[in-house]
Amino acid sequence: MEIKDFCFASDSTPPLSVIAAAKVASLTLPPPTAADSASLPAFVFSNGLKVQGTYVLLRYIGRVAILYGQDPFQSSQIDQWLDYAPVLSVGSEFENACNFIDNYLQSRTFLVEHSLSIADIAIWSGLAGNGLRWESWRKSKKFPNLVRWFNSIFDEYSDALNEVISTYVGKKGSGKPAAAKPKGQQVVSRDNLEKGKASSRSSSEIDLPDAEIGKVRLRFAPEPSGYLHIGHSKAALLNQYFAQRYQGQMIIRFDDTNPSKESNEFVDNLLKDIEALGIKYETVTHTSDYFLRLMEMAESLIRQGKAYVDDTPREQMQKERMDGIESKCRSNSVEENLKLWKKMIKGSERGLQCCVRGKLDMQDPNKSLRDPVYYRCNPVPHHRIGSKYKIYPTYDFACPFVDSVEGITHALRSSEYHDRNAQYDRIQADMGLRKVHIYEFSRLNMVYTILSKRHLRWFVENGRVDGWDDARFPTVQGIARRGLKIEALVQFILEQASEHGASKNLNLMEWDKLWTINKKIIDPVCPRHTAVIEEQRVPLTLTNGPEQPFVRIIQRHKKHEGAGEKATTFTNRIWIDHADAESISVNEEITLMDWGNAIVKEIEKDQDGKVTLLSGVLHLEGSVKTTKLKLTWLPDTSELVNLTLVDFDYLITKKKLEEGESFLDVLNPCTKKETAALGDSNMRNLKRGEILQLERKGYFRCDAPFVRPSKPVVLFAIPDGRQATSLR
Repeated sequence: MEIKDFCFASDSTPPLSVIAAAKVASLTLPPPTAADSASLPAFVFSNGLKVQGTYVLLRYIGRVAILYGQDPFQSSQIDQWLDYAPVLSVGSEFENACNFIDNYLQSRTFLVEHSLSIADIAIWSGLAGNGLRWESWRKSKKFPNLVRWFNSIFDEYSDALNEVISTYVGKKGSGKPAAAKPKGQQVVSRDNLEKGKASSRSSSEIDLPDAEIGKVRLRFAPEPSGYLHIGHSKAALLNQYFAQRYQGQMIIRFDDTNPSKESNEFVDNLLKDIEALGIKYETVTHTSDYFLRLMEMAESLIRQGKAYVDDTPREQMQKERMDGIESKCRSNSVEENLKLWKKMIKGSERGLQCCVRGKLDMQDPNKSLRDPVYYRCNPVPHHRIGSKYKIYPTYDFACPFVDSVEGITHALRSSEYHDRNAQYDRIQADMGLRKVHIYEFSRLNMVYTILSKRHLRWFVENGRVDGWDDARFPTVQGIARRGLKIEALVQFILEQASEHGASKNLNLMEWDKLWTINKKIIDPVCPRHTAVIEEQRVPLTLTNGPEQPFVRIIQRHKKHEGAGEKATTFTNRIWIDHADAESISVNEEITLMDWGNAIVKEIEKDQDGKVTLLSGVLHLEGSVKTTKLKLTWLPDTSELVNLTLVDFDYLITKKKLEEGESFLDVLNPCTKKETAALGDSNMRNLKRGEILQLERKGYFRCDAPFVRPSKPVVLFAIPDGRQATSLR
């Protein structure tokens, strides 16, 4: 009986474990074809019969190729691993799963007995399917047994598995090789790495120019004038991606050339955020390490006539640059320039009036080449080296110098610097330094979001937010405080980079996609709790309810035992939300979640027609399938926990600011809303940072845990990618 067709859901990835098993077993499968989005992976046989489900197909191959155990006991052991394999696709559980399998493999060559089985293939495929995330762990020493086992299988079946990975990993909606997708994710195969060449199955646009395996050195160079935000995260992760792909090095360099805006607080928090993103780097350097050499270079350029000292007032200088008018100081002698340069170094009154400019081309259509500023005076002490210097290089001058002397091979710069790339190359050439290749990528922008650190600083300094880690901020710490898992951010950025490749077009991204990824990570594991809005809450008296309260221990998450247990109290008087009470009719049967059915017999209302009291009877033998309303509730006890539910809105009211438009004109007047609520007694055990779901209300992150009854537990609402904010 021949397999005639192999299909899978159009919005998912072809089942890697099935394809890998078939390749290893030398079983020929037809090319996978995309079906509708609700379809399970399936084999359709020549006689019209069909089997479906990833692990059903895997077991079929296992039986055909004798990879499903030698006896029923071995088959049952294999089944246990097949049941466990999906855990590897749950982002928050990935590391724990790797640790568990690593310990299990300490004295084993295979997962079941002494030969390869579909259990090995399922787990191997689960790891490989995680792409860069697994590759970063694979290069570390954290899971030695797991890596040994993974590499052993890869080596034994390298031809088959290389083909599977390069063709299907990261591929959605198509069974064709990755090369068929114009903007597909770049894949580097093991064979190509060993040969010292990167695979170019995807568009050549996402190759680094003139890159050689083992010889690439990159840098992520933030200015310590604010916290890391989502836009910086893309640059950092792209640097790491290319460093890993080309088996090269990556360093962190703080571009600390402006003491007026920089501080050790920003340095410390940038390093904290870089670590949170999982960025692995060789070393940390500072542009300030090179201040003396930069001064020597500036003086050398002055002596060569490639730079001059200018005392033109700043506004006039800007106008002259725009109009292509040469400064009156451009023709000064070298001696006069050196004299003023010395005054700048001393920070004298005369020196403070001057700056150093490069003598490039004042007529160039590219205005960045019209004699840019190289050095300025600034008497403000530097956060790292104090008052040693009174002059500081500009970014435009320091960056090409330090990149070259630090051995950087490729400088990744966002497309906003496009016009200044020619300036970078020219300055490097004037300095007589080794050329550094520039790789340009599209800047990541989010709707309704400000990413300028100067503008973000305005919100902090004017008290519009509570700090750089405010949940309304696009900083890594801000969105993490809102409830975003870092792994969701990493996945979002890598997917975005993969989809857009080296496109230089502005990427204006919706937040919904990021929060949707986040929901897929938190929903399978976060505990469930119950809350009732305090205002106008309505009591429901159950006349046949328990005379004395009793407690049951139930799971905090019905499908995830790891979430733990909670105690639920059952009483004859309970609280429900006012909105729910308003939707109930007399004699209607409702379902009280985690309890059973009840019939509401009486409804009392006030003079305005608002429901104030309900009474009814338990009807626990009733079917939950027949009720329209499934309601959350809380017992009327003194053990309930006071809550403050906090929802947030965007800081500005416009999706995208036009060029020249001020963010001050589109400030959102209401960006934070607090709602008082009551929560179940178990919520006094919540820890700061813990993520939970309030049944029928959404996901929340605990920002302030229980301290005392009079101080509410503060929960921040987490968007799920489909809810409109309640503040609009």
